Parts: sequence; structure tokens; C-alpha cells
Amino acid sequence: MSSKQGLQGITRQMENYLTQIDPADYRQPLDVLSGSSIGQHFRHIFDFYHCLAKGAAEDLVDYANRERDPRVESDPIFAAQVLGETMKQIAHLPEDQSVRMRADFIHLSEAERPVYPSSYGRELTFLHDHAVHHLALIKIGFRAQCPGLLTDPHFGVAPSTVRFREEQNTETSR
Repeated sequence: MSSKQGLQGITRQMENYLTQIDPADYRQPLDVLSGSSIGQHFRHIFDFYHCLAKGAAEDLVDYANRERDPRVESDPIFAAQVLGETMKQIAHLPEDQSVRMRADFIHLSEAERPVYPSSYGRELTFLHDHAVHHLALIKIGFRAQCPGLLTDPHFGVAPSTVRFREEQNTETSR
């Protein structure tokens, strides 16, 4: 499986839930998410997708240069549309092509931020892993706000953890 295929799979998971969630549940600030909403976490994931798409034009990805569109965090149908459009933009990126990535660390000025070599495949893999991390948080939000919506047992679970659990279940059932 390629990094694009992995990202497409997790993107389909997100699109599925975005088309099902009630907009009021999507934008409701939740105590279990330290006052953030499910929508804010989805928006954060999409911001990173957009940074890669935007950075492809200059071969310089800067994940600190995010848009933070309030409509994406308040309207799940609009968010699904934005996600689909952004995936179309990054789906053509050649995984083996080099790209530069600008890092962001606390207390650095813009001029001091280092730039590192990377590849689109590595950055697509990062987007996947970053999304899994935030989907784990979103799952906590789903359980608190709309527990009936959560049907995918692998939602917000890293692929390595899914495989580990399956192996453990296989060994226990012997």
C-alpha cells in the first residue's frame, strides 16, 4: 500500500462521519476535549492537508501556515467538500519526489525556522499519522457527544495497533 492509498483510506473514514454527524454535535465545545469541538479537530486535520497542497506549488511545506477556516470547523458538509477538494489536489503528488518542509519550534522567529529535506511520500505518511492521532481525540468526542454515531472499531486507531490487537486475539483464541 502506498502513502496515498493509506491517506485515501483514512480520508474516506472521515468523509463517512462528516456526512452523518449532526452539525450541532460537530461544533459543540466539549469538556473532554478541553473545550474544543469535534469540528475544530477535523478542521485541524484538514489544515495540514491544505498546507501540503499549498506547499506543493513552491516545493516548501509549512504546517504552521494554516488557514483555520471557521466554516470548516462549524459545518461538517462543507468540511467534507473541502476535504474532497484538497485530496484531489494532493492525490497527484509523486511520492518519491523531493520537497522541503519548514519546521516550527517555540521561540524561533520566522527567519530562524529550519528547513529540512523530505519527500511527498513522507509528508503524505505524516498526514495519515497526524490524522489518526486527531481521530483518536475525535473518537473521545463522539463517545461523549454522539455515541451512536461511532460504528467503526478502527476509527482513530493506528494500523500497527489494529494489527497487534488482531494478533493478540488470534493467539488468545487458539
